[in-house]
Amino acid sequence: MSERRVSEREAPDAVDEAGSGAARARRSAEALGLPFEPLDTPPADADLWSEAPLELMVRFTCVPVGRSGGRLVLAFGGLDDVTRVDDLEFLLGRPIDAVVAPEERVSEILKRHRGGEMLLEQASESLRLQLVDDDETATATASSSESPIVRLVDSLLMGAIDRRASDIHIETKDREVLVKYRIDGVLYLAVEPLDKRHHDTILSRIKVMSELDIAEKRIPQDGRFRLRVKGRTIDFRVSIMPSIHGEDAVIRILDKESLNAAFRNLRLDVLGFSESDLRRLRKYSTEPYGMLVVTGPTGSGKTTTLYAALSEIATPEDKIITIEDPVEYQIPLITQVPVNEKKGLTFARGLRSILRHDPDKIMVGEVRDSETAQIAVQSALTGHLVFTTVHANNVFDVIGRFIHMGVEPYNFVSALNCVLAQRLVRVLCSRCRRPAEASDALLLESGLNPDIYGEQAFYEPVGCGECGDTGFLGRTAVSELLDMSDRIRQMILERRPAAEIKQAAREEGMTFLRDSALEKVFSGITTLREINKVTFVQ
Repeated sequence: MSERRVSEREAPDAVDEAGSGAARARRSAEALGLPFEPLDTPPADADLWSEAPLELMVRFTCVPVGRSGGRLVLAFGGLDDVTRVDDLEFLLGRPIDAVVAPEERVSEILKRHRGGEMLLEQASESLRLQLVDDDETATATASSSESPIVRLVDSLLMGAIDRRASDIHIETKDREVLVKYRIDGVLYLAVEPLDKRHHDTILSRIKVMSELDIAEKRIPQDGRFRLRVKGRTIDFRVSIMPSIHGEDAVIRILDKESLNAAFRNLRLDVLGFSESDLRRLRKYSTEPYGMLVVTGPTGSGKTTTLYAALSEIATPEDKIITIEDPVEYQIPLITQVPVNEKKGLTFARGLRSILRHDPDKIMVGEVRDSETAQIAVQSALTGHLVFTTVHANNVFDVIGRFIHMGVEPYNFVSALNCVLAQRLVRVLCSRCRRPAEASDALLLESGLNPDIYGEQAFYEPVGCGECGDTGFLGRTAVSELLDMSDRIRQMILERRPAAEIKQAAREEGMTFLRDSALEKVFSGITTLREINKVTFVQ
């Protein structure tokens, strides 16, 4: 199901929630004799934010929306007492005009704007970060008496969570330290470049949180830590690597308890698959036995797809066991086993143990070696439904990949039900996208004939407060799914050329990655430049 249809499906609930918030704000405005401001679009004037300290706006839940005769106009969320306005006027030392806005909208705008600018000791107690030990004991990490570096690191972590970042990159250059957030697969500067003299203390703070050796600076180190943030627990994985200018760090954020609203009940129809691929994927997810393989590069959403499939079929009647590295999401009704290679628990060894637990369905996080591949195929042949991933560029490369790992071709094609290849592309922000014409050069670069597609409607990113001025908000999947029909199986066993197998698959109705990506472009969901990054022009 496309990203656009997902939005439509969820629209009624969203409208009800927004409507109730707006109705409460409207009633408060009438009771207090103040104007009502719906805040449908975030404040456009960036200079307004410099007229009041950010920590005060966080504390009073308000955002600047304009100026009126030299007075600052602030929109208050959840305002039920005008004395709050008087208190803020006193603290600012200047008169303000107050309007009432839905509290949810004010909080969203504050969250997006806060980023890495706010030092946590200036925020309310609910925003404090707390380190969580393995026994779930929490200790506060920031207080007014601690060093500015501690507060800076905590602020960067908070900013990353607020801005939906998947990773934080700390890159050391000759004279400066760059901190970047990866948002929807693309890196953005989190703050202005930091002075190089702060580098060692920043890295030491991260190492202390991750229980790494702060004295070791010559070899890579990997660690993890857990934080309690606003009532939920978030895992962070840390990788430290030496470079010519000093150590670099990457912090991966695994926010298990607060996924995107659409992912809280993870299902296949929120991932962006076409109706045809979605229908067939669900069919193969409910087969009694066989193998369902998902392929794609690192970060293409393979594991998320398998989680969604498992979430849909999980029932108390079935025994479902997964072995993963690491366990990213926790799913009810499923037994999940994390790989621990330091202790000898590899994919192959764990899979052998899983088979002794009489499972109905098995998920293997990744097939990396010959032994794991052999056991997975044998499991599928002996009455288990096996879900797994493998790194390959497309569905046809998967076949060669398994054969290269020593799997007998006949066994593999007998076990295989289908292969799904996928990529992720960024979704245009629906609030600020605008129609655009594609140049002939871009059309030719994208493999499209300007004479045919010159009049095609395209969209381009603009940037607004809703999407953090990136023009994109979220990602969606483009995919191709190969059904293992008897004809395709026979062609593989006969070692027929890949071009012939592709032609046969197309005749049987397969939609290739590039075609799936172009459908997203023509629907106004993404752009040609986005799909050119992740798919080849055919």
